[in-house]
Amino acid sequence: METLKTNNSLKLTSVAQNSSAGNLRGAESGEFSKLLKKSIDELNQAQETSDKALADMATGQVKDLHQAAIAIGKAETSMKLMLEVRNKAISAYKEILRTQI
Repeated sequence: METLKTNNSLKLTSVAQNSSAGNLRGAESGEFSKLLKKSIDELNQAQETSDKALADMATGQVKDLHQAAIAIGKAETSMKLMLEVRNKAISAYKEILRTQI
């Protein structure tokens, strides 16, 4: 569990550094789109691992139940995070649309 916390905090730190560096270089560099694509790819990989763990559990081929449960939990948490990011982005977009010029 400690490893997961360390990895997530390192990712968040690198995201913060990348986003602040991206602000200095300008929006045309495409850093945000690359970061978003990488995050979606990581989410997809976690979902595939979770699906495999679920299939292994259903067929009785799972060797380590704890690792399967951790993979499923990680995929669930990643999906919730991505949904919250999406909701915030939609909310910000709607707020921009409501802004009067």
